[in-house]
Amino acid sequence: MASDKYHQAIEQSKVTADDAFVKAEVQRILDKNLQENMNPDIYRFLFNCIDLTTLRATDSPVSVANFTERVNAFEEEHPEMKNVAAICVYPNFAQVVRTVLDVSEVDIACVAGGFPSSQTFPEVKVAEVALAVEGGADEIDIVMNIGDFLDGDYQTVCDDIEEIKHSCRDARLKVILEAGALKTAEKIRNASILAMYSGADFIKTSTGKEYPGADLQAAYVMCQCIKEYYEATGRMVGFKPAGGVRTAEDAVGYYCIVREVLGEKWLTNEFFRLGASGLANNLLTAIFGEETKFF
Repeated sequence: MASDKYHQAIEQSKVTADDAFVKAEVQRILDKNLQENMNPDIYRFLFNCIDLTTLRATDSPVSVANFTERVNAFEEEHPEMKNVAAICVYPNFAQVVRTVLDVSEVDIACVAGGFPSSQTFPEVKVAEVALAVEGGADEIDIVMNIGDFLDGDYQTVCDDIEEIKHSCRDARLKVILEAGALKTAEKIRNASILAMYSGADFIKTSTGKEYPGADLQAAYVMCQCIKEYYEATGRMVGFKPAGGVRTAEDAVGYYCIVREVLGEKWLTNEFFRLGASGLANNLLTAIFGEETKFF
């Protein structure tokens, strides 16, 4: 069987597939850590982990340029704070952000590869990723082919990711598992393993488009998989919850999971991101103590 190596990697995993256990562990972590981490220092750190995102049908070169200018303006108006980690846009806008963005610490991320469904020809995915990177993208966010995954066609899933990874050249690849469609700890574990063994630099929970967005149970399983993979290979893979991460408390919940499971080493925006559009203003409101609508 051609897919033996994929099933073997999954069978060797010791990460739990017990949904009730995962739920209890998440509750234990929150009970122990949530309140003490609801503070301005953590909010500032989390703000610096945001992939500030605009993915609308109404996006245009003008609107994306204005969106980018707000990030430039934040740098000027709040030099005491670290800026967001990245600006995330559709691939045709990579060049716009590259032209307008003045802040060297902020990366350019693009969704690509037939986002948000992954339903198009492999050749189109590879070309779209290559064009985004050529346009200036530092990071590429793709969706794993969930249909093939649920059919058990792991080889097609992994070949798809590997080809896209090759097309990324030096850009980092984030693979979205669409955890809300996978639902169970077992499927989320298996998808995490396949994504990492196919070259993902980050695994990401959700698109926030068609299915329920990020949840803490999925985060727990994914972080356990990242830990196991790191212990096996020595390669650090990042983690990104996205879809529905809106409030400061939501964000701190993910921080607690990452800290508890992966440890301090992952608490940097090189390995921890938050995919959100509304979160930035909510964190700024919590930091400044008054309603703030900067973005």
